[in-house]
Order: sequence, then C-alpha cells, then structure tokens
Amino acid sequence: MDRRGFLRAAAAAPLLVAAVPAGTGGTGPGPFGALRGPDENGLMLPEGFRARVLARAGEPVAGTSHRWHAFPDGGATFATEDGGWIYVSNSEVDGGGGGVGAIRFSAAGDVVSAYPVLTGTSRNCAGGVTPWNTWCSCEETARGRVWECDPWGGREAVVRPAMGAFWHEAVAVDPEGRAVYQTADSADGRLYRFTPARWGDLGEGVLEAARTADDGGVTWVAADDPDATTYAGGEGISYHDGVVVFTTKSDQRIRAYDTRSQRMRVLYEPGMPGAPGIDGPDNTVFTLTGDLYVCEDTDESQELVLLGADGTKAVVLRCSEAHAGSELAGAAFDPSGTRLYVSSQRMGGGGVTYEVTGPFGAAGAMPATGSSSAATTARAAGRPDDTGGATGGGDLPFALVGGTAGGLAALAAAGGLAWLHRRRRGAGA
Repeated sequence: MDRRGFLRAAAAAPLLVAAVPAGTGGTGPGPFGALRGPDENGLMLPEGFRARVLARAGEPVAGTSHRWHAFPDGGATFATEDGGWIYVSNSEVDGGGGGVGAIRFSAAGDVVSAYPVLTGTSRNCAGGVTPWNTWCSCEETARGRVWECDPWGGREAVVRPAMGAFWHEAVAVDPEGRAVYQTADSADGRLYRFTPARWGDLGEGVLEAARTADDGGVTWVAADDPDATTYAGGEGISYHDGVVVFTTKSDQRIRAYDTRSQRMRVLYEPGMPGAPGIDGPDNTVFTLTGDLYVCEDTDESQELVLLGADGTKAVVLRCSEAHAGSELAGAAFDPSGTRLYVSSQRMGGGGVTYEVTGPFGAAGAMPATGSSSAATTARAAGRPDDTGGATGGGDLPFALVGGTAGGLAALAAAGGLAWLHRRRRGAGA
C-alpha cells in the first residue's frame, strides 16, 4: 500500500496513547541534546547550533538600506530561481503602521536585498502560502482583511475583500479541494472556507463557515449563519493531503478537519492523558518528514518546541529572561532545512529576527506550500469534535491562556506522530 493510501485508511484506526507516560510533563533533551546557557542574544540552543541577528526593528537590514519593521510576526520562505530564497515577515503594528517585509538571500545564504512588499495595513498577524507562490497576510482587526502579496516585490499587494472582513489570523490552501481555510482570532471566531470562483484567483468566490455536529460531522453554511460553530481565538492553520489542522488558544484545543470525510476531530484538549503541555501554542512550521516546530506565545515562556514524528518532544530554542514579555513568531526553514528563521516579537522594544543554523538535517526541509506531513495523523488521533452546540462563544470564553496548558504536544504524545512513525516503518513506507 502506498503512503497516501495507508494514511487515508488510517482514519478508522483507534487512538493509541503510549508515547509519553501520563503526568510526566516537561521535555527531554531530544535528538539535538540539552540546551546550553544563553548566548549573546539571550537564546539557549543545543550544542552545534548558533544564532545570529538577522534584523532589528527600526534598523537597516545588514548590507541594505531597508529598515526592518517592528513587531515581526508570521513568516514563510520562498525558493527563488537562482537557488536562493526569500523570507517574508508580517508586522503586527496597529494604526496603519503594519505590513510585510522581505529579505532575499543568495544560494550561499548571504543577504542580497531587503524591501517592503506591503505597507499601510494594521496588525498583520499570521498568514499563509499559496501554491502560486504568493503570501496571504492577515490583518487581525475587527474589520481586518487578507492581502495577497508578491514576495519578490515586483507587484503591488492586492486586498481580497471576498475572503471576508473579520479578525483574520491565518490561512491554509487546499489545492486538492481548491479551497482556502481561515481562522479568526476573536471571541466569535469561526473556521471559514473560501472557495475561489477561479482557481489561482482570490478576487471572487464563496465564503462559508463550518457547522460541526456533536458527532464531528461538518456542514458548510453561510459565513454569517448564526448556527455556525464558534472556534474562539483561532490561531495557526495548515493543510496536508486532505487534512486541515488548526489551533484555538481560547480553549487550548487542536482540531483536524478531514476534507474528504467532512469530519472534525479534537487532537488535543486540556487534561488529555499523556500529553505534556506547551504554553500558548501559536505560530508553527511543519517539515516534510512529519516533525513540527511550535512557537510559544506567553509572557512567562518563549520556547521553540520540536514535536518529532517518532514521538520526541524537545525544546530546541529557549529565550532567557531578557525576552520576558515577548513571544516567538514567524518560524520558517530555508529550502535546505539547515537555517531556521524566527523572531522574538518584542525583544528590545520592537522585536528582533534571528537566523538559527545547525544540524536540523533533512527533518528541516522546507515543506511545499507550507503544509505538514504530520497533519495526516489527524485521521487516527483524538476524538470526534463535539462542540457543535458551542455557538455565540457561550461555551468557549475568549482568553489567551498562559501557564501549563496543552498544545500541539498531543500529535506526538497522544498517539499521533509516534503512531504514524511505527505504522510507516511497519508498512515499509
């Protein structure tokens, strides 16, 4: 059986909880070893890894005249025709001071240029990559919009009103179903689906919201239908092989929507056995081998956590107290998978963007269109979503929860990634 066929068949498999004993919590040293003490940037990394400052808010990017934006948030990389790549980064500045900046690298990893690709917008939070190599930047305001940007900077960014006006957080593109899924970071947030009238053009289309029944079955209704299910505080979202995975900070849950069976499952919720917590899971980056890197967003803890396909859970980067009150954001790998870009959003008052190099190996290889092979475990892990009655925010009060509370760890600890790894070996995939 080929890997895709196996993963589709896995949907009916029972949940296995054996990767991490219940109540253990914490994280081990992982495949890269224990963290060293803070470096000159206040970052703790394993042996063999190092970080350099790529850009500081308000200062020119080295070798260019472009001043880096404040409050860097969601980001992604794009391979270029000359063997290099581009890193784009949102700016979460309010009052029309936000936008998107870009840094272009040569094939050797040297900075070639830096430039804006979007200006004059507000609170650009996360976003998403399209198969046609554009960056969708999301405004996290009450009437926020999605702006489609050219990472090369050759074309002016275009607003996409048909995708809705709300507290946009992130998007994930489903090339198989030809749809775009969106999260909303608000008390009445929903899981939205935008179906373009013409594939490759986000200018026109139909916007709908998910209505989830108690058994996890999903139907799609008009975006303003009062019976649509509330998914308050929506955050990161990603797509792979027919599965959309998204997080909601308000209840610290992680859900997966199978676009083929049209069913929703809860992969993690507070109290789930065997799942050590991640504080405030936010931006994520997925690798082709099924590993996930998760950025934390709490005032007390800023860590980049690896959730490996073999069940590993390890802190790969930890910020010292010098970063207190900041958050990690914008994690993205270069095409080779040996360089990781990540920002400490409020470090130094306006934020710092770093390049981390080290033996990430093939596990770090940049995923196509920002998708995750780990997401395919969604068909076998967790339980059916029973939040169908949670409309109007009554059952899901909006709060950004700190402390030790859940996160994407369930994909590794509660039978997801470890289960997939065992099955893949057994199937010879």
